[in-house]
Amino acid sequence: MAKVESFTLDHTKVLAPYVRLIAVEEGAKGDKISNYDLRLVQPNENAIPTAGLHTIEHLLAGLLRDRLEGVIDCSPFGCRTGFHLITWGEHTTTEIAKALKESLEEIAYKIEWKDVQGTTIESCGNYRDHSLFSAKEWSKKILDEGISDKPFERHVVE
Repeated sequence: MAKVESFTLDHTKVLAPYVRLIAVEEGAKGDKISNYDLRLVQPNENAIPTAGLHTIEHLLAGLLRDRLEGVIDCSPFGCRTGFHLITWGEHTTTEIAKALKESLEEIAYKIEWKDVQGTTIESCGNYRDHSLFSAKEWSKKILDEGISDKPFERHVVE
């Protein structure tokens, strides 16, 4: 079985919340795809409840696209500590951290239920499992801690 980089990361050494570049892969035609670790809570110390994480996922899907070029996907980790962000091309971790911070600020302080995409039976595979209240509270907690653009030291972006 192929070795997965994320499973070689020492989860006891990282300092969440942070953004980390996992890998940049180049396709046969020279196209680059980047994979980022958007770690919102400290691994093995906390986990975002599924309803809140699900709502954050739906909101980040649009909010990050508004702020970054080339967003392909933003998908939650099964451990519920953050997200993979996949983009065309390369961005610095500082650019990603600032876009994430702005997106979480919008979730925490501006978003209303009517703004959450994909919450109907037709548009979501588990439409009953959402909580905007939880998404807002977790976003505030993450923002209070500050988002670092480095995984092993606290270098909080402004």
